[in-house]
Amino acid sequence: MRVASSQYQSLINISLQQNQERINYLTQQMASGLRIQLPSDDPIGNVRISRLTREQAMVTQYQDNIATVKVRLLKNENYLTSMVTDMGQARDLLVWAADGGNAPDDLNAMTQSLIAMRDSVLYTANLKDQEGRYMFSGTDTDKPAIAFNPAAAPGLRYTYNGNTATQTVVVGNGVTQAANVDVDKLEVWLNKIDQAIDTLGKPGVSPNDPAVRSVVGAALDGTDDGMDLLSGKIAIFGGAQNILTTLSGNLANVSLSNDMALSDLKKTDMGAAAIELNGYQTALQATYKAYAKVGTLSLFDLL
Repeated sequence: MRVASSQYQSLINISLQQNQERINYLTQQMASGLRIQLPSDDPIGNVRISRLTREQAMVTQYQDNIATVKVRLLKNENYLTSMVTDMGQARDLLVWAADGGNAPDDLNAMTQSLIAMRDSVLYTANLKDQEGRYMFSGTDTDKPAIAFNPAAAPGLRYTYNGNTATQTVVVGNGVTQAANVDVDKLEVWLNKIDQAIDTLGKPGVSPNDPAVRSVVGAALDGTDDGMDLLSGKIAIFGGAQNILTTLSGNLANVSLSNDMALSDLKKTDMGAAAIELNGYQTALQATYKAYAKVGTLSLFDLL
């Protein structure tokens, strides 16, 4: 069977091209460390990688959300704890004010400390975050939580100005966490302590006056209710922090598992690739040598 020179050259060129393409592909694999250079190299493996990559992106977003929410909850908890501390100090003074042995001057002097604690709680309740949003107004963050009307009578000057809606953040697959808090009903304590301050600050006030004792008793009850209100929110934050910590650990394990699976699917087996590359390089060299050898032959060499 005779093989025309053009046909032989075409076969040699095809062989050289195929070997060179395979060498280039293996070289890229080894240089990048990635087994799949094109989706067509391993369609099923490429689909698995895409799914794992999407899942990993979601896990990363969940972890970022958890970190953000934990910081926010911790700040809220610290500020609420500060308010509870102020209210506890005010309660101590009110207990003292309820003692019938106090002189009018003693009761008048107590009001300065009560004013400082009232104003401290009001200031904390109306704090803004680093983005300029009010922290304790529910989702109505463009308004201060507690509004003050100086024209109103003592006991009616404070009103809650926000709402009680919840802002939730996705922290897992189908799992959400409230990221905000409100101080609704805190205005009740502020009004009662404000009325007590007004009553105890009057000249000649008597601790045994039934009207005075009624105002002080109402302020004490309001303080207990206010402390219970805020302490309950703090307890919820503590439970949420524990849940978020556990969830974050679980997500970290999922992320590690995904990373390992992605690495196994993506990475090149360097040993196998090196052996295959060496085989193609040897084949390429043999093809060149055979082509060069055949190119020097003629029919006269066989005569």
